[in-house]
Amino acid sequence: MRDDRERLADILEAIERIEKHTAGGKAVFDADELVQNWVLRHLEIIGEAVRALSPATRKSSPDLPWTAIIGMRTILVHRYFEIDTAIVWSVVTRDLPTLKAGVAALLDRGELEH
Repeated sequence: MRDDRERLADILEAIERIEKHTAGGKAVFDADELVQNWVLRHLEIIGEAVRALSPATRKSSPDLPWTAIIGMRTILVHRYFEIDTAIVWSVVTRDLPTLKAGVAALLDRGELEH
């Protein structure tokens, strides 16, 4: 069973993979279905990792939008016809940097349940 530290590392890895494949900017993202699918898959991974975090870990960083991340995962997995790529791009450019910093800070604090 994966612990919270491993799940947080999974989140960081997924963010880094998204960053790598979106470095070409919005025009590349909009034009390339493979890049879009890559991003969506890694956002699903982030959502699943967040969903599996212990309540204590989520409560230790109430400033991070845990519920919204889980909600996005639900849309990506179960209501995929409702996906709006403009919203996805906004998440990539506006929200992931904040999440990345928050998750890195959580890992640095080292106060996680195992």
